[in-house]
Amino acid sequence: MNLIEELRWRGMIQDIMPGTEEQLLKEMTTGYIGFDPTADSLHIGSLVPILLLVHLQKAGHKPVALVGGATGMVGDPSGKSEERNLLSEDILQRNVAGVKKQLEQYLDFEPSKPNAAEMANNYDWFRDFSFLDFIRDVGKHITVNYMMAKDSVRKRLEGETGMSFTEFTYQLVQGYDFYYLYSNKNCKLQMGGSDQWGNIVTGTELVRRKAGGEAFAFTCPLITKADGSKFGKSEKGNVWLDPAKTSPYEFYQFWLNTTDADAARYTKIFTFLTQQEVDDVLGAHSGNEHQRGLQKRLAEEVTAFVHGKENLEKAVRATELLFSKDTMQIIASLSAKELDATLTGVPAVEVSKEHLTTTNPDVVTFLAETGILPSKGEAKKMIQGGGISFNKQKVTDLSKKVDLSQFINEKYLFVQKGKTNYYLVKVS
Repeated sequence: MNLIEELRWRGMIQDIMPGTEEQLLKEMTTGYIGFDPTADSLHIGSLVPILLLVHLQKAGHKPVALVGGATGMVGDPSGKSEERNLLSEDILQRNVAGVKKQLEQYLDFEPSKPNAAEMANNYDWFRDFSFLDFIRDVGKHITVNYMMAKDSVRKRLEGETGMSFTEFTYQLVQGYDFYYLYSNKNCKLQMGGSDQWGNIVTGTELVRRKAGGEAFAFTCPLITKADGSKFGKSEKGNVWLDPAKTSPYEFYQFWLNTTDADAARYTKIFTFLTQQEVDDVLGAHSGNEHQRGLQKRLAEEVTAFVHGKENLEKAVRATELLFSKDTMQIIASLSAKELDATLTGVPAVEVSKEHLTTTNPDVVTFLAETGILPSKGEAKKMIQGGGISFNKQKVTDLSKKVDLSQFINEKYLFVQKGKTNYYLVKVS
């Protein structure tokens, strides 16, 4: 399988070093990507590098997932306008463990296979690397002129905040990772996002100058939305891969709510559908956009990959129930246990029976108190705009009181905010 050809039609190649495609066609090649442990879970922005490693392995090559236990202590200036806060070693180690656990779900680590995936942590080789050794053995091979020519450095030096020496040296630290993996694991390829090209090329240069070897690289474009806004954010913030942070239902909804233009691109990037299958899905969608078949297929494929088929089925069931014309009749027929099982992951809010009966809040207060809307002002605006429904009935009266009689079986109230956001309010 020609990996580069496969990634090109998917729109997953931006920069590529000469000779990379030939190297991958010549022999089984070890390639790596670094993951920054700034949190204890990866988010959907990390899906592209994960998928690059999966494609690499599917093409018969050996993937190495490098968790930056050391580089996480420094902070990568690429694409940043100011220096980020550095994490303590304890938090960093917790994050490294969380990221490592997630990566193990997506790659095949079966040791009997010649291209079995491996994990690495650059803290292992930087832990006992003294500063003097580093500037003598690494620093002398890369000139300051070379480092300052990089976009990530130049932009920061020209900006108001400037750049600390710590961040300036980041490309040398990342470059040494490539040299170390080349020397110890015969790793000849590094991949990453296009914002990493400068750091990656420093690594290939270090392999050439320090080891006299040849190293290769390519990058993937940074994913954006068709309207230019940032990809990977929902109303609540980051869309995480950890189901405890973003439930499979919410994860499924994120993909289901993408625009036609974005879904067409994302289906190539985020799924393993073949070119023919993608063409078939796009063909069936054309002229039938109202059925959202493209978005459904995208949501199904990505949710199954990240959370498994069982969680996908639960997310689909909850979606079908909430967006059905017969939602209220179906809910009334389900036991509390069945309802909880069906609506796993739907954003839930609890309100005490005592609080409801004693305060008897109006809808504006209720929406603000439950956190469904951030303030009374926002709640008022949303109701006046026709954007709030209780149990599928539009709320129009700002002074309307909320009491137990509105809750199904005095237990559940479904609040819909806008077209796609549902909340299940439970009485405790």
